[in-house]
Amino acid sequence: MKHSQITRRRMLHRGACTLAAAVAAPIVLPGHVLGRNAAVPPSERICMGFTGLGGQGSGHLFGGAWTYLPGGYLARNDVQVLAVCDVQRSRADGAQQRVEQHYQQRYGVGSYPGVTAYDDFRQMIERADIDAVLIAASYHAQGFMAMLAARAGKDVYCEKPTSITIRWGRAMVDTFRRHGRIFQAGTQQRSEYDGKFRRAVELVRGGAIGTLKTVYAYQQGGGFSAPDPQPGTARDVPPGVNWDAYVGPLPWFPYDGSTSGHRFGWGDINWGQHHYDIVQWGIGADDTGPVEIALQDGKPLMKYANGVEVVGGPYPGEGWIPGGACFVGTNGRIVVHRDGLSADPPEILRQAPGAEGNVYFSDSHSGNFLDCVRTRQRPICDAEIAHRGNSLLLLGGIAQRLNRTLRWDPQREQFLDDDEANRMLSLAPREGWTLG
Repeated sequence: MKHSQITRRRMLHRGACTLAAAVAAPIVLPGHVLGRNAAVPPSERICMGFTGLGGQGSGHLFGGAWTYLPGGYLARNDVQVLAVCDVQRSRADGAQQRVEQHYQQRYGVGSYPGVTAYDDFRQMIERADIDAVLIAASYHAQGFMAMLAARAGKDVYCEKPTSITIRWGRAMVDTFRRHGRIFQAGTQQRSEYDGKFRRAVELVRGGAIGTLKTVYAYQQGGGFSAPDPQPGTARDVPPGVNWDAYVGPLPWFPYDGSTSGHRFGWGDINWGQHHYDIVQWGIGADDTGPVEIALQDGKPLMKYANGVEVVGGPYPGEGWIPGGACFVGTNGRIVVHRDGLSADPPEILRQAPGAEGNVYFSDSHSGNFLDCVRTRQRPICDAEIAHRGNSLLLLGGIAQRLNRTLRWDPQREQFLDDDEANRMLSLAPREGWTLG
């Protein structure tokens, strides 16, 4: 396929677009802008756009606790930021000013007009000179934005949740495959935290705890409820807010005073995907899912065809842990979370995992994404992996809402003999937002 690799000609086109934007004003660019003195030349930089400029998105762009690189993407010499976007125009304009000031200082110039601010993501991805986008927008819009970006020829780093329904998640996977684009989910525990999660998974899959029996996910199910506007809550849309872009694929509802990206989700639809991503990795189930979802003391109990059970809660007698999992086998257990890695018995951690423990290595989540943009290799958290981990959270949520045991076909991705449950797998998008 033509887009299966980045040709030198396309690389040079990127650099030309970047420099064309920079020299639109009467400024003189120093030699390091042109790639001299060991700087990354324009032809090797990845031109990016960023959408969603609240705390998460701004952290990625400018540097934050989850970016693991001082200064964020903007500080990387192999990235050129061409565009920023937010439905709140003031956020977009503020980010534009910060990015331009950064490049003024980096390049030693008095003016840098090479960054454009948008309030509609769909306009930003129309640009041919943008190679990749980072999406950290509203929960309900991120997966659809990713699909639109893939159809526009862009590679995507997408924050969680990567989808609010299982059907939308499968459509996203299919879209990225069809268009040959790179997708990286923001489930960075596979890459970061000093490799603790990778080490745990290597030991589990390498047989250090014997046969894996049960995994405690420290997170119950979750889901998303479409907005239900109440009479008298409608307000005039204030200047500087693109309400149509905010509503996105949801059924239309009037402006009610909030543009929070975290509305309408329940069961922590965002945080839970971190937990279940590591659960899936440890089980070796990145391309499948459970065959039954039951309830145990109100918590999801998900059973896999190989006999492994996943409990949506903590290990008995212990409290909840931050962003982790507990793997229990016939010879012991391993607990991993962002603040630690432990085992019972402790000597498990000193073992060398068997050959089955060899897993994908990445020690930088953003770096892995950018490397894969260049090489066209599969990222550590691609669309299929993201979809399967997120599905586990959503399946648990559906079982909790219906309060009954459900049988699931992980290949066809539908419930068996349960029309009511199957109707909860999707949400009809409004006109103008299409699946595919």
